[in-house]
Amino acid sequence: MATDKPRYSITLDDDMFREIEDFRFEHRYQTRNQATIELIRLGLEALKKEQSELKSKSSNDKGNK
Repeated sequence: MATDKPRYSITLDDDMFREIEDFRFEHRYQTRNQATIELIRLGLEALKKEQSELKSKSSNDKGNK
């Protein structure tokens, strides 16, 4: 099953590996890859939300001066 999508490998410590495996089984992902992609997606969404909130707060702080 070839794909044109970019690929790369990562190395994890045992604790993080177990956390990903726990997430995988709790959310019933068929593969470790699917679970890892979902965790990355969730992390990126959280980061974007956090950055947006910080920008909004910064803009509000400047407006209150």
